[in-house]
Amino acid sequence: MVTRLPITNYQLPITNYQLQKRTMLIKKLQLINFKRFTELIIDLSEQATPPKLVLIIGVNGSGKSCLFDAFEAVSSQAKDDTTLAPTYYRKNAQKDFQVTIELTDKTIITRLDNKKWPDNLSPTAFYGRSSLRQVPQLTRMALWQGGRVDFEKDSDRPRMYIEKDNRFENDLDKTTELVLKDVFIANKSPIQIQEQYIVPINEAFIRIFGEDNGTKLTLLELIPPLEGKVATILFKKGDCKVHYNYLGNGEKAVFNILVNLLSRTPFYQNTIYYFDELDLHLNTKLQYGLLKEIVEHWIPEGCQLWTATHSLGFIEYTNEVDQAVIINFNELNFDHPQTLFAQPKNRYDVFEIAVSKEFLSKVVEGKTIVFSENTDTPFYNSVGIKDTIFFTAIDKNDVFFKAKNRHYHGLIDRYFLTDEEIQLIRHTYPNLLILNYYSIENYFYHPDNLEEYYQSKQQDFDKTRYINRLKECKNAHQGKIVLGIVGARSGYPFFKENEYAKLRKQFKDNAESVLMLLQSDEFENFYQVFPAKDYGRELPERQNLNKDKLSQTQWFRKQIQSLFI
Repeated sequence: MVTRLPITNYQLPITNYQLQKRTMLIKKLQLINFKRFTELIIDLSEQATPPKLVLIIGVNGSGKSCLFDAFEAVSSQAKDDTTLAPTYYRKNAQKDFQVTIELTDKTIITRLDNKKWPDNLSPTAFYGRSSLRQVPQLTRMALWQGGRVDFEKDSDRPRMYIEKDNRFENDLDKTTELVLKDVFIANKSPIQIQEQYIVPINEAFIRIFGEDNGTKLTLLELIPPLEGKVATILFKKGDCKVHYNYLGNGEKAVFNILVNLLSRTPFYQNTIYYFDELDLHLNTKLQYGLLKEIVEHWIPEGCQLWTATHSLGFIEYTNEVDQAVIINFNELNFDHPQTLFAQPKNRYDVFEIAVSKEFLSKVVEGKTIVFSENTDTPFYNSVGIKDTIFFTAIDKNDVFFKAKNRHYHGLIDRYFLTDEEIQLIRHTYPNLLILNYYSIENYFYHPDNLEEYYQSKQQDFDKTRYINRLKECKNAHQGKIVLGIVGARSGYPFFKENEYAKLRKQFKDNAESVLMLLQSDEFENFYQVFPAKDYGRELPERQNLNKDKLSQTQWFRKQIQSLFI
């Protein structure tokens, strides 16, 4: 049975003006009988903050580009009413298709087959580019030789995301037009013109290509087509001047995107941007640099970027930033309904989208691969343990089973375990490492770690008072914590193999030892099994602290490094 989003009334009480002014961030998307999909739901509602970047990954032919056809299907009626026949979008030609998008402010945008919806959508709510953007050489001999373009209604867009995207020379013409208006109407000086149109591109080039003289690219001249000649766009590369036509494909691809955003973003300030295969013609380092540049410097605030890829550089960048998520289309049967959520960061299998298992094995050859629990992975990688790479597993059980494979190691939280139990587990499963405290939060908010952190900020920190507050918190919540000990321990995966039946019984009957630790008022005893991620959050010493900063102290690094000695 197809389960639809709860839309009961297509007459939405949002005016066109209101939608133009709102933040455009997608919370949930549903496609029914659309292209590859019987039913596809992408659900971002579980994200603490709406992502600015949504990275769609999957092998060639996995259906990534179909998603962008859905954005075009919804937005085309608002732009210029030039919609494609419904049969192009229908998976089953005999049934209607439906596209439904829910924004974070609960606005619903929908298109039901050939019905004219939605009336509340701004023509600038969506802006996309197909993967076929490359312009190998300039051809125009005069401004607007291809005809005038309505930029706000995106009249030069491709209607299908298998079509060639011919916007580049229109973008150059528009930039020239804007420059002329600034000179003759706004009376801007040459320096102001440089700062507005040339400097942003050259600064982007530095961040993407670097400042090494051999690779540094600098835009020198941008002269429109005059006197029957193509535009003169000159760059400095090393000691040479190079015309646009003679740049490398990767350099042209980057310049194409930057000029496009320079000319279009003034019109698209509350917009879902979607670019197919933004990484074409770029090596891994440039892939990373380009995506970072676009997300952090060119996509306006309140907007969202969706892009499809299978590039290692894009996956690497998305793994490193908070306001970015990965949606994995790989190895899914879209003949059946599928609901997709954001992937945990640093999943080993996610990197296999970009490179083969064999190649990935060679890349990590000689290094220790450690799987860790969900969101902890970036903090462990930041410690910089020699020849060690951390990847994300789903939970402690996933870490445990991966660590049973002698090729990998695992690192899990301590939870409710005694020192003796940890020694026994380490002896039985030598590739499984266990934190010395309940969870990584116990390290973040350990008095020694906070002492170093506050000293670096030159702020006061009363260590003794903080420890006393932790004791009071522990004692106040001890009854509630105790109730969870037996249930939590019963879910641990240790000693469930037949040959460890005796150890399993011994482990099961040892919950009282954990209780004794918790009841102690000796800080280093009770803190080992105190759930700091759940309790003590109201303490004044823990307010407004950044975990990234707390993971950069010498104390934190030494504690994590000591687990691998």
